Amino acid sequence: MAKTQDFTKILQDMMASMPVDASKFQDAFKTQAAMSEKMAKVALDAAEKSTEISSKWAKDAISKIGTLATKKEEPADYAKALSDFASSSAEMAAENLAAFAEVAKKVQMETVELMLAAGKDFSEDATAAVKKATEEVTAAAKKATAAVQPK
Repeated sequence: MAKTQDFTKILQDMMASMPVDASKFQDAFKTQAAMSEKMAKVALDAAEKSTEISSKWAKDAISKIGTLATKKEEPADYAKALSDFASSSAEMAAENLAAFAEVAKKVQMETVELMLAAGKDFSEDATAAVKKATEEVTAAAKKATAAVQPK
């Protein structure tokens, strides 16, 4: 009966023959973690500001409804109260939507800044890695050339 060959030793030898700089993986992880932390801070700040805007809007609307619900002496007073409520509600909506737009604008600007900074860091890291690889290949080629040339 045929026995299946164990490739464990072959794979171990193959992986050992490939130089891998684990510190690069650690650096990439640290960079990603720092970027995630900054993005989370931007998102949490936006969520906090949005919640404050929503809460204020709700409180203002409730207080306006309270004045609308009070007893009036004349039927025309109900119409006036409803008209005042409608106009103040429209004004509140415009103000609060503008506040939400400012929060969104700030998030967008901060995100773009983070992405540009990350791109710059990535570019610098890539340039350094290519330069190091070029130096290693050049050194290996010189060594190989020197070994081949007759003395």
